[in-house]
Amino acid sequence: MSRFGLLVSACLVGVATARAATLRVCADPNNLPFSNRAGQGLENRIVALMAKRLGETVSYTWWAQRRGFVRNTLKAGKCDLWPGVATGYDLVLTTRPYYRSSYVFVSRADRKLDITSFDDPRLRQLTIGVEMIGADAMNTPPTHALARRGLIGNVRGYMLYGNYKRPNPPAVIVQAVERGDIDLAIVWGPLAGYFGARESGKLTLTPVQPSPDGPGWPMAFDISMGVRKGDTARRQQIDRELVRDRAGIDAILTEYHVPLLPLPPPAQASAQRR
Repeated sequence: MSRFGLLVSACLVGVATARAATLRVCADPNNLPFSNRAGQGLENRIVALMAKRLGETVSYTWWAQRRGFVRNTLKAGKCDLWPGVATGYDLVLTTRPYYRSSYVFVSRADRKLDITSFDDPRLRQLTIGVEMIGADAMNTPPTHALARRGLIGNVRGYMLYGNYKRPNPPAVIVQAVERGDIDLAIVWGPLAGYFGARESGKLTLTPVQPSPDGPGWPMAFDISMGVRKGDTARRQQIDRELVRDRAGIDAILTEYHVPLLPLPPPAQASAQRR
């Protein structure tokens, strides 16, 4: 090979190495407990753990996690990895799940409600907070479960995105329970666990029992990482790291008070993510 050919080859290897040395991550800059620009979220911590093992540095593309997130990040080629996506989400290729959590009932500890079921008759006398998603206030599974029981008159909606100009918009619903604005809230487990722990024992969190309304209304979800469709090499790489870093990931999830459920068997998990 000519000296020019050697030089070109060396340059190409250098470019490939530089690209391989960066883990390009898509994340929301104001979405605790998952991520923020200061790197304080559980997903920030998990990504940093994986990047260290891979010998890569982390580069973030910050984008509010709302409608158009995938289009403006992964699909636009600005980043390669989206941590914290429901396994099997159809806009991306998802990795093996690295945790499973559920919605939880959140109430003040001094109320001693200990509600675990949507069929508890006391719900008809309580004001219930639920999370709403998107500009069109899309209903979450707990909202559907309450509606099927004729309990919508008792419900107060709290936008999951909230006032984005303030820190930690999703915390509002948990804070409403603590203040006594509502009697009870049904909140996605990681959010409830993180913000509930900051209330110094004032709140009780009780996992929601599986919905009797059937599989169309799940209350628990497996959580994976997402890559661009077709990027099987990156998915395989992240899958390996999720296995290698299992103990470290579990420690981070515990530190952030994430209510954890057992993960599905590997064969079932593989079927879900396709």
